[in-house]
Amino acid sequence: MIELHLHLDGSLRPKTVWELAKTQGIKLPAESLEETEYRMRAPKNCRTLNEYLERFDLPLLVLQEEEAVELAVYQLTEDLAGLGVEYGEIRFAPQLSTKKGLSQAQVVEAAMRGARRGMKDFPSIRIGLILCCMRGKDLLSENLETVEMTSRYLNDVVCGVDLAGAEALYPTSMFEEVFRRAGELSLPMTIHAGEAAGPESIWAALACRTKRIGHGVAAVKDPELMKRLAEEKITLEVCVTSNCDTKVVEDVKDHPIRTLFDAGVRVTVNSDNMTVSNTNIQQEEALLKRVWGFTEAELETMRQYAREAAFLK
Repeated sequence: MIELHLHLDGSLRPKTVWELAKTQGIKLPAESLEETEYRMRAPKNCRTLNEYLERFDLPLLVLQEEEAVELAVYQLTEDLAGLGVEYGEIRFAPQLSTKKGLSQAQVVEAAMRGARRGMKDFPSIRIGLILCCMRGKDLLSENLETVEMTSRYLNDVVCGVDLAGAEALYPTSMFEEVFRRAGELSLPMTIHAGEAAGPESIWAALACRTKRIGHGVAAVKDPELMKRLAEEKITLEVCVTSNCDTKVVEDVKDHPIRTLFDAGVRVTVNSDNMTVSNTNIQQEEALLKRVWGFTEAELETMRQYAREAAFLK
């Protein structure tokens, strides 16, 4: 199995967050491990992507030290290997772990140590790290630094750059300068688009010359866009359970993954946030079989799409 779209801060083990908070002397807004886990999961009545993103606040409190970042990446590598993932790309925003004085470079280096240690201990898996720029106001300098960090460390572990965050509040078109610089540096890129916003967000991402789109499910609303995605072999990193949690669709049966796949769009299966959405790649594949009747051959086609789109070869 291949996992192309997985957020580190959305996939931490609740027990690790609880224990790191104790070690770091952080007072969590939770009185127990059980409450910590509850606060890290998307609520059943989650209404929007913005509300879903609030679930990242707790893990980010403890991801402000190098040792914690290294441990988190190591443990996620272990979890993925246990699921039978042969190749996984873990993404995170280094700028979000600089609140207590770490530099973006220190954060990236800690994550690399965690990935390398994980691959040494669990040799069945290969891990790549994607550095995320963030949607928001007045973040140009931080995002350009993240792009430079991606270029500086691009190697057999750091493999690409992304744009994540509140898509509906901060349109993709606002970040053209960031991805123009990424293009100048010839960085592999993926951009979250077409999740909380419509087809115009995907068109804007394509204008940045990305060959991968995070989510991208709004493409189903634009036949011309679907045709272009199929013809240009643009890969969509689809995360069904997460899309249901964030109310991209009201009911899982309404998710457009089957329509996109049948239209020839290069759809891949991903979990997005293993903890926040309480899922994993095995559960996502099982969901596709159960709800839409995807065959094992069709799932293998999607795995092959993922292999071909992987940033590390």
